[in-house]
This record gives sequence, structure tokens and C-alpha cells, in this order.
Amino acid sequence: MSTLLTAIKLLGGLAMFLYGMEIMGDGLKQGSGSALKNFLGKLTQNALLGVLTGTVVTAIIQSSTATIVLTVGLIGAGILNLRQAVSIVLGANIGTTVTAQIIRLMDIEDGGGSILTFFKPDTLAPIALCVGILLFMFVKKSGSKNVGLICLGFGILFSGLMAMTDAVEPLAESQIFVDLLGYFSDAPLLSILVGLVLTVIIQSSSAMVGILQALSVTGVMTFELVYPLIMGINLGTCVTTAMVCSIGTNKDAKRTGVVHIVFNTIGTVLFMIVMTLLRHAGLFGGLWESVVDSGVIANFQTLFNLLTAVVLLPFTGALVKIACKVVKEDPVKEDKYPELSALDKKLLISPAVALGQAARSLAVMARAAKENVELSLAQFTGYDEGRAQEIAECEEQLDLFADNADNYMIELFQYVESERDNRQLNMIMQCVPAVERVGDYATNFDEMAKKLHDAGLAFSESARKELDVLGAAVVEILDLTVAALRDDDEDTARRIEPLEEVIDDMVLLLKDRHASRLRQGICSVDTGLVFMDLLTHLERAADQCSSIAMLMLGRHNEEIMKNHHRYLQELHESGDRSYLDELENRKLQFLAPLDQGQY
Repeated sequence: MSTLLTAIKLLGGLAMFLYGMEIMGDGLKQGSGSALKNFLGKLTQNALLGVLTGTVVTAIIQSSTATIVLTVGLIGAGILNLRQAVSIVLGANIGTTVTAQIIRLMDIEDGGGSILTFFKPDTLAPIALCVGILLFMFVKKSGSKNVGLICLGFGILFSGLMAMTDAVEPLAESQIFVDLLGYFSDAPLLSILVGLVLTVIIQSSSAMVGILQALSVTGVMTFELVYPLIMGINLGTCVTTAMVCSIGTNKDAKRTGVVHIVFNTIGTVLFMIVMTLLRHAGLFGGLWESVVDSGVIANFQTLFNLLTAVVLLPFTGALVKIACKVVKEDPVKEDKYPELSALDKKLLISPAVALGQAARSLAVMARAAKENVELSLAQFTGYDEGRAQEIAECEEQLDLFADNADNYMIELFQYVESERDNRQLNMIMQCVPAVERVGDYATNFDEMAKKLHDAGLAFSESARKELDVLGAAVVEILDLTVAALRDDDEDTARRIEPLEEVIDDMVLLLKDRHASRLRQGICSVDTGLVFMDLLTHLERAADQCSSIAMLMLGRHNEEIMKNHHRYLQELHESGDRSYLDELENRKLQFLAPLDQGQY
């Protein structure tokens, strides 16, 4: 019965420990989302910086697996390459040791009035819980809530650790437990296997090290038992990572999982060889049978991961080659827009990174739609089946991205907390269908061109020249839209509306002219109908650009967001100098040549 009670208390303490780690990590991630984005996106230009990045990010989010999963998402997004990911993996193994270094606080001796007593877990845990619940429940600011979440996680983590410690203390008097430890002390390879299997089951290397640190209070854990267990724990965590990396990811993401396994395996083999040689040489004689505390366990884990990273850092290129040999590249056609496949839900682990990738993918979507419009307009000059196939493939990518983006962003809404990020996400979500419609117009243009080609018809010389001018104006407004989205530039977005107004005037003028040509018999009825439809669709493409500009400007302006039409009406009537100057310049650029017949 006592054994059952001990097991229940141990498992209950472990549950609290894992939950505490989880919510502390959530608080840290939410409070440092932009920092994660900057670190992972910019500070991986060389291997050393990559290691530092992996170390810091893992220390922040308290999980090497989470860091590597996030890295895998960024590989899929095209932000990181495999070599950068390898250096982050090396750093993630170092960063995960921070948890053990925090846990060693339980070794602090009670010194009566000493200030160190304040940092003992049985003092610090209830203080952290009280501060955390006050900040989380009674302070409205999101930043304070994140700090409260961190404190709550910290308090729960240490409460779980103390529960585990209390549960295992009686084991010091159990001869069966002592004999079992003695058996494993003589079988280091078996200890590695045990550490590996238990870590795979628990899914957390930090939790497994925490259990070892809790067991150290029994006073019967020796160094010769602990060090192979720690190396087995490190192997166990990369099995979990490999499984995550292999699900629904590209080749480089799978290779990242392989690198993690190879790195930890090589580190374990090298360390086992070194430790065996040292022991047989009689060096550090008193170390092997010495009883360890949580500080020794934390220090060895840190030393093991740090030295392994230092030794293997110069061989990152070799690790990449090994991973590429294990996961071979399939012969595939080059993808012009890989970012349209980059909305990996693994990025949701850091909402700021996920939101940033959604914005980047939207800009690429707009560029793809713009380039497809250019291709489709070229079909009226000379229809080409190869070009038609390229247009169809791009349209398929745009449609697939739009479908995936809806699901991705609906799920992302659950993680975004700040009002600013919420508005940004709402803007992106509304822009996606607008860009998709621009892509649909490109397909419509291609179908119109094919209809003329199959019937052996063509526009008149005048109509073709007019189409060139109007097409150039539409491509220009699409270029402005792409630039505004890519650079998140509201000044560029403001330049869209004047050009859209000029395009409206151009379409009215060209419809009148084409009606006149039809009356004079210069154009056939069939080509005339196609030309009129083409004008309408080009005008609608420009309208979508105007809508996107309004959505961008409305993010930070309540009046625009509430009523786009009123804003546009006031803009047209206000006499705003920058608007009028842009309008005049665009009239001179596109409308004047049509008026004067200057093609």
C-alpha cells in the first residue's frame, strides 16, 4: 500500500511539474513573441550565432522540442535553411539545461535569517503563486497577464517538484530501491536505455532531469548511475523531435529531426568513451561513487550539452551532409512561390512568428497574382499553351493557399492576444480573398484570349494599343499593392486610390470608344463582347487593390475601418494635396496618352 501511495504522490508531483513548465513556457512565449521572431529570423547568419539563438530561445520557452518544432516551421516558411537550423539545434540542447539549473535552487540550505532562504522552493513557490494569481486575475494589461502566467507556472513547477521530492524521500530506506540503483550503476548502457525510454514516454527531458534531481534527496544516487541516465534522456528527447519533424513537413524539416538524432547520438558515444577511459585510468577516483545532489545533476547536464555543441560546431556541414544522405531529395519541379506552402501550424507555438509569416505569405500571394495577370494579358498578343499551363498552375497554388490560409488564421485567432495583432490578423484574413479574386481574373483573361485564338479572332490595332495602356496601369496598381503588403507601408497604400480612380476613368473612356468602333463596324461583335468583359475585369482587379489599401489603412484608423466608402468620398472631396498630386501624375502617365492617342 505504501508503494502505491508513493507512486501516486510521485505521479501527482510530476503532473504539476509538467503543467507548471507548460504554462510558464506559454507565458514566456506570449511575452516575448517578437523577440523570438527577431532571434530566429535574423541571428542565424553564422553557426555561432545560430547556437546562441537556439540557446536563448530555448531558455525563454523552456523546451528544446518546442524550439526545434518552431525551427521546422520556419524552414517550411523559407525563413531558415537547413544549415541555420542545425546550429539552432545545437543551441537548443544547451538552452534546455536552464530548467535544471533553476531546479537546483532546492539545494539551498536553510540559513535562518539568510536572504538565500527566500530562494528556497518552499518559500519561493507560494510567493510566485500569489504574485502570479494577482497579476493574472486582477491586472488587465496583457503584459502583466503574461508575467502572472510565468509566475504561476514557476510556482506550480516548484510545487510539483517538492511533491515529487516528498514522495521519493522514503525510498532512501528501501533496500530494493538501493539494490536496483546498484544494478544500474554497473550497467551504464542499460541506464542510457532506461533514460531514453522514460523520456520518450514522458515527452520532456526537463521533466526527467527534474525527477532525477528529486530522487537525489534520497542520498543514494551516485554519479556513476546519473551520468548515463542523463545521456539517455538527451537521446530520448530527440526521438520525440524526430517524430514531430516527420509529420507533414518538407525534406529539410525531416533532415532537422535527423540532425538532432545524429548530434545527440554522436555526443553520447563520445562522452561514454571519454568517461569510460577516465574511469579506467583511475582519474577523478572519488567522483564515480560520490553521492550527487540536484546541483551536480544540473551541472553535468549543462557540461555534457555544452561540450558536445563545442566539439560538433565545426562539423555542422558534415551533419547537414549526413542528414541529406539519410533524407534524399526528390526530383521535383522548382516552386516559384514556396511561401504559399509556408503556413505551417507548427508556427502557432509562437503567435508573433505565425502572424509575421501570414503577412509575408500574403505579400507573396499578391505578387503571384500580379505576375499571373501579366502572363494572362500577354496571351492577347500571342496565345501560348505553355503559358496557359503556367497560369493554371499558379491559380491552383493561389486557391490552395487561400483555403489553407482560412484554416490557419482562424486557428491563429485563438492565440493572438493584443488588439494590434488582432487587427493585423483580421486585415490579412480579409485581404486573402481579395487577392484570390485578382488571381481569378487572370484565369478569366486567359480564357478570353483562348476563345479569341480558337475562333481565329483578334482585337483591332486600336483596341490592342488601348489594352496595352490600361494593362500597364493595372499592373502598376498591382505592383503598388504588392509593395505595400511586402513592406507593410501605409504611404504606398495611400498611392493606390488615386491610380484606381484613374483606371476607372480609363475604363469609361475605352468602353465609349469601343462602342463607337462597334457602331462603325471596325470591330466584330464577338471581339467587342470579349473586349468589354476584359475592361470590366481589369477595373475589378483595380477595385480589389483599392479594397486591400483600405484594409491596410483601416487597421489603425477606426473611422476608415467602420466605413471605407465615406473615407473615400471625403478623400475625393477634401482637396488633400498629396492625393491630388498623385491623381494628377497618374492622369498624365496613363489617361493623357489615351486622350491624345499617344500609344
